[in-house]
Formats: sequence, structure tokens, C-alpha cells
Amino acid sequence: MKILMVCLGNICRSPLAHGVLDHLAIEKGLNWEIDSAGTGNWHIGEQPDKRSIAVAKNYGVDISGQCCRQFDVSDFDIYDHIFVMDYSNLTDVKALARNEADHNKVSLLLKDSTVPDPYYDDTQFDSVYTMIEKRCKEIIEEFNLPA
Repeated sequence: MKILMVCLGNICRSPLAHGVLDHLAIEKGLNWEIDSAGTGNWHIGEQPDKRSIAVAKNYGVDISGQCCRQFDVSDFDIYDHIFVMDYSNLTDVKALARNEADHNKVSLLLKDSTVPDPYYDDTQFDSVYTMIEKRCKEIIEEFNLPA
């Protein structure tokens, strides 16, 4: 299973989702490949936001080794599922879809809701982490069905 998490800058939400899902998959002994990207190019090559790193660390997840990158059309060829954090990300990523198969790989992480961007509000990082973790646990259960 290969899963890509996408947000705007790849510094707050998608690195958290990447780190949490990767952590949970490893705990379950799953051979999944998890990555993250941003629709924008402002932070390419940087670490995630220090507040995301800190909140993840508080929950026992290390995302400090991640390197921010921008979403690329070739990601459609690599990943089975592409989860985005909000409707803007959804529109941006789906606009790059080359065909129906690409289009069908993209969905909101929270299904019918969005993950708020905590960038401008330090107090949101814990609640964002919690909602991401809850959904990542559901993903593990949904996609880790016995053959």
C-alpha cells in the first residue's frame, strides 16, 4: 500500500498525517509506503514546521527527518491513495489528474470534512494531531483487511 498525504505547504498537516500513518503502520507490521507533499512550492527542502514536529514528538512520533516537497503529476503513478487536507487541496490535486484513475485516487482525509490549517494558530496543533490520528487509525483498519 502506498499512500500520499497532501496539504498546502507540506509543513503542518500533511507531515503530521504522514508521520502518524507511518508510525501506526509500522506498529501493525504493515509494509506500507507513506509520504507527504504540498500543492505549493514555498517550503521545498525544508523540515516540517517546528510546531508540527513538537506536537508529533509529544505523542511519540518523530517527523523531524521529513523533507518538504511539492506534489507532482508523477505521484499519481506511484501512490494507491492520495489524501488531501481540505477542499482547496482537493481542487488543486484533482486539476492535475490526467484521467479518471488519477482522479479516483484523490479524496479528503476526513471524508466529508477538512483538517483545519493550524499555521496561524498555535493552539490548533494538538486538536489537528488528534483528528489526524483518529482518521489514520481508521485507515489502518479499512485498508488492512484480511485477504
